[in-house]
Amino acid sequence: MDAAQIGFASLQIATLALVLVLLYRPLGDYIARVYTSPRDLAVERGAYRLIGVDPRAEQTWQAYTRGVLLFSLVGVVLVYALQRLQPLLPFALGLPAPSEHLSFNTAVSFVTNTNWQSYSPDVTLGYTVQFAGLAVQNFVSAAVGMAVAIALVRGFAYRRSGTIGNFWVDLVRGLGRILMPMATVAAVVLLAGGVIQNFAGFADVQTIAGATQSVPGGPVASQEAIKLLGTNGGGFFNANSAHPFENPTPWTNLFEIFLLLVIPFAMPRAFGRIVGDDRQGYAIVAVMGGIFLASIALGSWAETAGGGAATQLAGAAMEGKETRFGVASSALFAGATTLTSTGAVNSMHDSFTPLGGMLPMLNMMLGEIAPGGVGSGLYGMLVLAVIAVFVGGLLIGRTPEYLGKKIGPREIKLASLYILVTPTLVLAGTALSFAIPAVRADVEGTSIWNPGVHGLSEVLYAFTSAANNNGSAFAGITANTPWFNTALGVAMLLGRFIPIVLVLALAGSLAAQDKVPSSVGTLPTHRPQFAGLLAGVVVIITALTYFPVLTLGPLAEGLS
Repeated sequence: MDAAQIGFASLQIATLALVLVLLYRPLGDYIARVYTSPRDLAVERGAYRLIGVDPRAEQTWQAYTRGVLLFSLVGVVLVYALQRLQPLLPFALGLPAPSEHLSFNTAVSFVTNTNWQSYSPDVTLGYTVQFAGLAVQNFVSAAVGMAVAIALVRGFAYRRSGTIGNFWVDLVRGLGRILMPMATVAAVVLLAGGVIQNFAGFADVQTIAGATQSVPGGPVASQEAIKLLGTNGGGFFNANSAHPFENPTPWTNLFEIFLLLVIPFAMPRAFGRIVGDDRQGYAIVAVMGGIFLASIALGSWAETAGGGAATQLAGAAMEGKETRFGVASSALFAGATTLTSTGAVNSMHDSFTPLGGMLPMLNMMLGEIAPGGVGSGLYGMLVLAVIAVFVGGLLIGRTPEYLGKKIGPREIKLASLYILVTPTLVLAGTALSFAIPAVRADVEGTSIWNPGVHGLSEVLYAFTSAANNNGSAFAGITANTPWFNTALGVAMLLGRFIPIVLVLALAGSLAAQDKVPSSVGTLPTHRPQFAGLLAGVVVIITALTYFPVLTLGPLAEGLS
């Protein structure tokens, strides 16, 4: 990377860091107030009456879980139905209904906050499905993630309580007080930057070479804002944020990266405020920020220095990247979208250098906790903090405690199961794709365009993205097949809701405890030593779990 590239990349990261630091306290404090305020807005009271909810009645973790699962199930059914009924809907643009297995995959994808797309959206889905199905799920799936995170935070804050809050209240407040106002402002900014917003349908235009090309329109800015702000991902167009209608200029590119990060990086502040110790929030956000900066630095280095002789002679690894963004902005976007659970892309990860392509995959394998998705990043990091406290307790020979709550056998079992879910789905899905003869023949004959080591990386990336609810893809694999639509759909469902059930069970277990007074043997969890321990736990767990399969894919390709 030459001096100009280094300077530009450093300026982008410094700008992002400055804005995020400035917003950390005010936004985090506001989020905490939203979920702890005893007052309901008039529109919220109307919503509670409509759905028959008593906002003052708190729920046990079991009832909270039932609410999450029931609400999400209804979402899957509605999005599936909208797709299958597409030819009958207004603004269908003459497009047919997607197949049964594709409709299932898409419905599950958007309800689970994954937004994996096995299709080209601008030529597959009409505007009604896009805004009434997909955009709505962008809002509500993000609100569900935030609600689950706050429920876990209450588990640490409550004493001898059989409840962890009210899911329906948390859902309505997250939507109405946080996501919708912020998305409205973001959409206006994107409109000012040149992102389109219309219902114009397809327009025939003449290219410079004299040919005729059909160019789609659509309500893009409104969907773009919430897909990024809610760390949903996907895109109105197949190229996502590499498309000029979604991401026209370098400054909109930086603004979109900011939208990915702003709520997840503010959530630790809300955590600290609710548990009554701001230092705990600082410790969590420090670990998130440290991992984020390390990943971005490594990804940028891999893309500029590790591409082989052809890349070095060309001056940059620009294959699959937009010239208006370049290597630095592409690497920054790739890191941000996979360190959160977003999955939108502004370049094709399949075209990255071998080690450069491994970094986005590794970001997802970490659990997307730096800073992670809206809500899911915080609760994922807190589960890892429970593991770190347990390890620290073993080292000093004391009963582990975190924020005054004892980490006993039940808590550590729930945390351990949490960290085993996604690796099991990733490794099992990848293995089955090659172990079942009929499936392997279809995968190798239809889906994989780049056979050999890179083909394994493509399949591994797909299951890593699905099980971690990211949604990005290497883009060199055809996933619109019965096997991948079904297998990835199942991975998305299990990868989203099994961890949520475990998190809510952990919240219930912690809320039922009284707080244990600090003693000389209590491990301080707000100091740099604990932050270092937590970061080490994150890296070691990931390395021990995924290193063998990485050696067969991107590492083998990168070292060859």
